[in-house]
Amino acid sequence: MKKIMLFVLLFCLIAGVLSFGVSATEDSNELRFNKNGEFKVLHISDCQDNFPAEEKMMTYINYMLDIYEPDLVVLGGDNSIGLAETKEQEIAELVEPFVEHQVPFTLVFGNHDHEQGVSKEELLSYFQKYGGEYCLAYDAVPELHGTANHNLPVYASGSDEVKFNFWLLDTGSYVYDENDPDKRLGYDAVTEDQIEWYKSISKSLEEKEGRKVPSLVFQHMVVGEVYEAMFPSVPFEIPDLIESYNGKHYPIIAPNTSVFSGHLFEPPSPGYYNHGEFSAMLERGDVLGIYCGHDHINTYELVYEGIIIGNTPGVTCHAYGNEMTRGSRLFVISENDTSTFTSEVITYNDLALENEDFANAAGIGKAEAGFWVFISNLLLFLKNLSAIVIYPFSLIFG
Repeated sequence: MKKIMLFVLLFCLIAGVLSFGVSATEDSNELRFNKNGEFKVLHISDCQDNFPAEEKMMTYINYMLDIYEPDLVVLGGDNSIGLAETKEQEIAELVEPFVEHQVPFTLVFGNHDHEQGVSKEELLSYFQKYGGEYCLAYDAVPELHGTANHNLPVYASGSDEVKFNFWLLDTGSYVYDENDPDKRLGYDAVTEDQIEWYKSISKSLEEKEGRKVPSLVFQHMVVGEVYEAMFPSVPFEIPDLIESYNGKHYPIIAPNTSVFSGHLFEPPSPGYYNHGEFSAMLERGDVLGIYCGHDHINTYELVYEGIIIGNTPGVTCHAYGNEMTRGSRLFVISENDTSTFTSEVITYNDLALENEDFANAAGIGKAEAGFWVFISNLLLFLKNLSAIVIYPFSLIFG
């Protein structure tokens, strides 16, 4: 049995290395830093809509493409939740703005995408069919856990040097009790075979370029280390007030507000098991940040062990959301210094205040938008104020 598993893993790694050489750059669709030495990524997560999609969401996406002109769009999972019979139409509608704007896009899957009875493999084929040359998503090694695990290198503006890299990983759906298949334990996570694939491609990139290639990771569910980074641990449990993860207990009503920026309106939702993804990326030393979706109303970013962990809010107008956070995240990477990047959440209300045409098209009044932005900023101010008090205690007891 061990020999069979070893053979499968070896096959996966070899296939992954081969896929790196051709899949991400075929048909001359390689990603490059632009003439200004920048590369912009728009992370749109949790569209989570039926067919036809909410017009307000599609208007927002179109205006974000018009105004910010990203070089790549990343769909962050739970991209569609429509009926099986309308899935194809739903995906065609979702990718239409990217095709019209001639913007390359890629994606990861979430826990809800395939729940309506259409496999993720078939969903991926719909994205590729209707996205055409602009869909860069592919399944690097189909034998790996999940679907559409892949990486996308970004080349220098004037050469074939790989300056940056994106990892797209499928965090799966749910895990169940081995002794009771009907008992759901929690969410799934990136597993050992995906981690080994990541490590092999990461090392191949390093060997090819003569250095570690800085990168960002996009996946649907957050890594479990977010709890260690964000909350103190306590030696007891209280249902609904203290979350247990990997044998430790964390009071979710008492986050350390001094360690993160942005909003935390709901507890993070990592996988039930931790298979070592974060540790592997920390050891490899090429990942600058790991960004997820799933928790629709969170916009936090924090640095843990030198790696940024961030949550992009849901863009959905169909599923649950928050008027203060509903939107997307824009990344800007500079070719002159790929050791860092900037990111900002741009909400519907931010965009409405910035662009009157969008405000009119989306039916968002300037007063309404201004109110929600004010409340959001007030809450962030109060959070930062509380951090001034909490920070000294975190130094003493952390």
